[in-house]
Amino acid sequence: MERTFREQLFFLLLCLSVLKGDSRYIENNEIAKDELYSIFNPDPKRDSADVLMYRRPLRCLDMVSVEGQFTFTAESPQLSCAAFFMAEPNEVISVDYDQADIDCSGGDFITVFDGWVMKGEKFPSTQDHPLPLHERYVDFCDSGSVRRSVRSSQNVAMIFFRVHSAGSSFTVTVRKHINPFPCNVISQSPEGTYTMASPQQHRNCSFSIIYPVAIDISEFSLGRHNLPKRALPGCAETGDYVQLLGGNGIDTSKLLPIADLCISFSGPTHMKIACDNTVVRMVSSGRFVSRVSFSYRLLDSQELQTIKLNNVEDFCFNN
Repeated sequence: MERTFREQLFFLLLCLSVLKGDSRYIENNEIAKDELYSIFNPDPKRDSADVLMYRRPLRCLDMVSVEGQFTFTAESPQLSCAAFFMAEPNEVISVDYDQADIDCSGGDFITVFDGWVMKGEKFPSTQDHPLPLHERYVDFCDSGSVRRSVRSSQNVAMIFFRVHSAGSSFTVTVRKHINPFPCNVISQSPEGTYTMASPQQHRNCSFSIIYPVAIDISEFSLGRHNLPKRALPGCAETGDYVQLLGGNGIDTSKLLPIADLCISFSGPTHMKIACDNTVVRMVSSGRFVSRVSFSYRLLDSQELQTIKLNNVEDFCFNN
């Protein structure tokens, strides 16, 4: 039976949590043990001759949040594989093709995607990414000798791959780079603080928290005045505003609006959102310097139960 989106999402979150020591945050989720263990090699191999580069095998379904060199070797045909890469919010990721022994003419492929794809949904959405969708896919078989390095536009990237023969292999090196103007982020952690700013650039940026969370917006500045005292349905017409979105997918264009904010304020605004994905999305016309600061924490099981019983944000439970 195909796993639900919620189970797949928590599977990825556990991988990240194990690396960051945060596994206690999801210990109450009911997912079979055989779906969760044996994802990471507990004994990293390092080579002092190569600046202590971390090395380990890459698995058919994998999550990587560290720099290093990763090699996939097929023991049997593997027709639907993916590896998800994640960095800190202020970093982007580069994926270098080091070597590949695959049969491109026989239907094998290795494709880097600028972002994440899960169950057909993409992050960032096509509305928020600076590149057209077709340019976000870089296939080794089409460009291996021309473009051997791919850099993401945000802190997540992934590769899809398919091989038909045992013994086929490839090696990629993953590196992280500082991004001075981060835009479109998936949070690694279920708690933290963040300030999202748009320095007079016409772009849409989102911060995605793939946990049910309590969120406090502490500061909100859109660099302009003489607007209505509270958020109104017409916020989108101003061209500069912040959305709070919720849902159970990763594509922000398919999430449900919780609030639109289009006035500046200072002081806490508190909300509890029981969705698998909570997103703070800033839409900017490029005419102003805009910023929003917020903190967030994981909702505990009692808070989730209270929200469900009170039918608050029930669209998150029913979708």
